[in-house]
Amino acid sequence: MLNRKIDKFIKHFYETSRNALLITGARQVGKTYSIRKFGKSFKSFVEINFVEMPDAIKLFDEAKDSKDILIRLSTIAKEPLIEGETLIFFDEIQKCPNIMTAIKFLVEDGKFRYILSGSLLGVELKDLRSEPVGFLGVKDMYPLDFEEFISSIGINETVIQTLREAWNKCTPVDNFVHEKLMEAFRLYLLVGGMPAAVDKYIESNNLQEVMAVQQNIVRLYKRDISQYDPNNKLYIEEIFNLIPPELNAKNKRFILKRLNEHAKFDRVENSFLWLTNAGVAIPVYNVEEPKTPLILARSRNLFKLFQNDIGLLASQYAEGIQTRILNGDKDINFGSIYENAIAQELTAHNISPCYYNNKRRGELDFIIEIGGKIIPIEVKSGKDYESHRALSNIMNCNEYDISNAIVFNNDNLKVVGKIIYAPIYMVMFLEKVNSAPTFYKIDLSGL
Repeated sequence: MLNRKIDKFIKHFYETSRNALLITGARQVGKTYSIRKFGKSFKSFVEINFVEMPDAIKLFDEAKDSKDILIRLSTIAKEPLIEGETLIFFDEIQKCPNIMTAIKFLVEDGKFRYILSGSLLGVELKDLRSEPVGFLGVKDMYPLDFEEFISSIGINETVIQTLREAWNKCTPVDNFVHEKLMEAFRLYLLVGGMPAAVDKYIESNNLQEVMAVQQNIVRLYKRDISQYDPNNKLYIEEIFNLIPPELNAKNKRFILKRLNEHAKFDRVENSFLWLTNAGVAIPVYNVEEPKTPLILARSRNLFKLFQNDIGLLASQYAEGIQTRILNGDKDINFGSIYENAIAQELTAHNISPCYYNNKRRGELDFIIEIGGKIIPIEVKSGKDYESHRALSNIMNCNEYDISNAIVFNNDNLKVVGKIIYAPIYMVMFLEKVNSAPTFYKIDLSGL
């Protein structure tokens, strides 16, 4: 069974809030599975799929209030509606434009609990009515991150906690454990985090069968593209197909001219946005300066484009690469694969990665902001990981107040000055810190 962090999130949400919850994310990341799993904790679980049950859309047509909706709902529900003990799951909500208005009244009514999800919500949710603020929580879901992956394949929590302590204290890991985790990370590069692919690996240990699952998911994504806007689908699919070769290019930056010699960003921007909003691509934008807040220094038309799942990316490379990756073949350029894994991991942890490129100082693979501090990140797959001109330039620049940097690589953990050289798998411990005060009361005395 897969161990997903979102399962704990959903449980905690419903223990501490009376609101409904909307789970968003790309196709095949496990949204429906986790929701159904949580539904088993209720005496009654009612699932309404607006694609499979198109007549259900009429539930919300011309309904005057929650009472009307619930009466109509009771006529098609396959399970009893038990007041206070029923979770109602509305799936494929993009097919029901009235759901957002209705959910406010249903939550206010308070007889039942509600959870929502759907496909391509990032693309189609904008066409739905405005989100009912104060009545609906929203949670993004991603493929399994590395910690979820190793937990699912059998690495126990004690080992993970030991690794976390080593990361927090900046001390080396036991060499035996380190080698096993590097092996697990290389496996993750191939299997990735799509639940169906991970399940297939756990069931069979057959990477060819895993690849077949991954390629089916890629085909599903392309089918979604083909069914979208006929005027834009060509560019969307071209961009999607270009992600693997573009990441293998020297600077990994997405070059528009590969699409069309005369391509302008303004003309194809919607195609990039579709892939991002659909959750199948991760844009990493260039920043002009490594200063907080990063979002103000971000360039919208200079970016690298990564796949949403490292396993899907690996499945699109030449056959035979699987064995070479597992063996840590030194002749393979792991740069693009490692960077994709890092981008995916950071995104799953709600960290928005950027990159930095300056003609004089050089290029940094990633720049992130955690707790109001800037952290430069370099990703090195070879033995020369202590050679990093751009990073050294930035760290020696008095203009920027940067206390630490991280170089992810294949070796054990060590610290040299302000630079933490950490094994690549320890990216799983980079997490967003909420630095905002939880409570603040203004003192108005004396006014």
